[in-house]
Amino acid sequence: RPAHAPFDGDIVFALSTARRPLDEPAPMAVARIGALAADVLARAIARGVYEATTWPGIGVPAWKNGR
Repeated sequence: RPAHAPFDGDIVFALSTARRPLDEPAPMAVARIGALAADVLARAIARGVYEATTWPGIGVPAWKNGR
């Protein structure tokens, strides 16, 4: 299932400076931006999980402490 489907409930914002014209039709550009945003978001989540540290007293180790 794609993470960038238009009506799946997720939300990621993008901002354009419009410095140069689009090289492809607008719907394709929006789909490409959505796919790139999904990749960036997935990488940010994975990095957050990897960089997290265990909270003392919780009893559940962080990913890098529990392997």
